[in-house]
Amino acid sequence: MKNQFDRRSFMRGTAAIGAGLFIAPNAFGQGAAAGSKDQLNVALLGAGAQGQVLMNAVLKLGKESGVCFKAVCDIWEDQNLKRVSRTLNAYKGFGHAGTAYVDYKEMLDTEKGLDAVIVATPDFWHSEHACASMEKGLHVYCEKEMSNTLEGAKKMVETAKKTGKLLQIGHQRRSNPRYRHCYDKIIKEANMLGRITTVNGQWNRSKAACEDLGWPKGSEIPQATLDKYGFKDMTTFRNWRWYKGLGGGPIVDLGSHQIDIYAWFLQAQPKSIIASGGIDYWKNHEWYDHVIAIYEFDTPVGPARASYQTITTNSNGGYFEIFMGDEGTLDISEAAARGAVYRESSVPEENWEKWVKAGIIAKEEVKKPAASDDHGATDVRSSVPAAAYTIPVEMNVPFHQPHLVNFFDSVRGKAKLNCPGEIGYETAVMVLKCNEAVEAGKRLTFKPDEFHV
Repeated sequence: MKNQFDRRSFMRGTAAIGAGLFIAPNAFGQGAAAGSKDQLNVALLGAGAQGQVLMNAVLKLGKESGVCFKAVCDIWEDQNLKRVSRTLNAYKGFGHAGTAYVDYKEMLDTEKGLDAVIVATPDFWHSEHACASMEKGLHVYCEKEMSNTLEGAKKMVETAKKTGKLLQIGHQRRSNPRYRHCYDKIIKEANMLGRITTVNGQWNRSKAACEDLGWPKGSEIPQATLDKYGFKDMTTFRNWRWYKGLGGGPIVDLGSHQIDIYAWFLQAQPKSIIASGGIDYWKNHEWYDHVIAIYEFDTPVGPARASYQTITTNSNGGYFEIFMGDEGTLDISEAAARGAVYRESSVPEENWEKWVKAGIIAKEEVKKPAASDDHGATDVRSSVPAAAYTIPVEMNVPFHQPHLVNFFDSVRGKAKLNCPGEIGYETAVMVLKCNEAVEAGKRLTFKPDEFHV
């Protein structure tokens, strides 16, 4: 029946709730205005493409969330600032306001009722913007990469400690209910993969997705403003991720999302890295457009090796992470269509049946391999195909929404940050070292104290 509430639906729902998905306050008989901090006033600092993604994820929470934008700041007045200001003013019935600023210092000095700031500016501005906001007594949600330098990232952590303000870094997979289920249940509780020895991951992007961004004729930012905020021209402003001193290239912009998951799921920091990369295709850029890296980890149960690649000329396979242990494999992606666990043939099926009954995994029909005919015997070295199981947790909200909700709940004292500055710093160490390894052309080692502020 259409409205039947079956066991699998129940497990999906409870797993999502346990992972920290937003539940409206009135679902528990308490309205958003019931507590002194149930309404949070927020400013958006950086209203470009990523800032607008974060804004939309917050707006979709609805009025019951109690989160209200009160101001927006961006240096591109003709495009970003006007567009976002109009959008927020259109939601004034929900408590939002699009008070517009070009200078972030003016915004922080003028807006007296703020609780938090969402920082979505280019990487090289993150440290200054986040630290200034915390010094003003505001909690900060900062997009990744935390900073384009370790000095900047370290200052952010130190400022959070000094001011006592919360600092969440935008590695949103840390709050994704599917990823949290995989770590909490499949890896930690059930240990279904056994000893993880190998990790593979990639983010392949098509040529079309990597073309330089342009701008409408007549919408150029005045050169004096570009100079003031660290941009040589409109090309570097629109494509800052590709330029040294501004961003870190694809390995930082894309790879940090996934390399962060490597360390999280392995519960270890890497001990070394070797990487190959170059400006192979986009000759007008300063950062490497193709990178392949190998990290070595010393995990609590033994060594593990992890490979990662990001390319910018072909989208085959998209993006994913694969964790391989001696008893099973986890194949996971932020993309909803991908996610499965594979049982090695050496592991008896009954060993995993209890996890099926517990709702940690779900059975999936797997096609048996075609039988060999008389003209082609199976290679004696071939392994028996692994049995596949699905991950019974869905993620049907915007990618960033659970991570933002975790931040807001933490500001209210109802949760702990899933990616505080200390974790963001560890990831920055891992990915910024990758660019160093490409440049050095040799294996580089990590010292344990590099990961600590």
